[in-house]
Amino acid sequence: MTKETAATVFLAKQDVPYSLHEYTYAPEGGPIGMQAAEALGSSPDSVLKALVVEIDKKQPACVVAPAHQKLNLKKVAALFGGRNARMMSPEKAHDLTGYQSGGTSPFGQTTQIPVVISQDAMGQDHVYINAGDQGFVVRITPADAVKLSDAKVADVAAE
Repeated sequence: MTKETAATVFLAKQDVPYSLHEYTYAPEGGPIGMQAAEALGSSPDSVLKALVVEIDKKQPACVVAPAHQKLNLKKVAALFGGRNARMMSPEKAHDLTGYQSGGTSPFGQTTQIPVVISQDAMGQDHVYINAGDQGFVVRITPADAVKLSDAKVADVAAE
């Protein structure tokens, strides 16, 4: 695959195995992560979404969680010593990370922001995480994803 993004450039410099995969991105077709899981023939447990949040309106973070999982933003805020977290606007997230909405990756961000990976992803042999463009993912082990993004692993799921 010859598609190049900041994430693929970053990954190519690392000494970890991974593979790149494309699928048809259809934002009008329902939750993107669930579409990706179906297109990749994989469980939603192993297809991860990357969401950019703001803690207490000042601290950005990238939360990586299974496609079907709802986030508990209070838990996310607490991980950073904050009280509240909310989704960052797509424009602000793009300016910060260099990625457009639906294509955010924890790898190769313009400004590397803290990353949290859901503990629920850690039981998978491999996970799919966005590779920097809509409809474009990297297949990697959860442990390598944590290592490469210097992520915290935590419970971020809503009850």
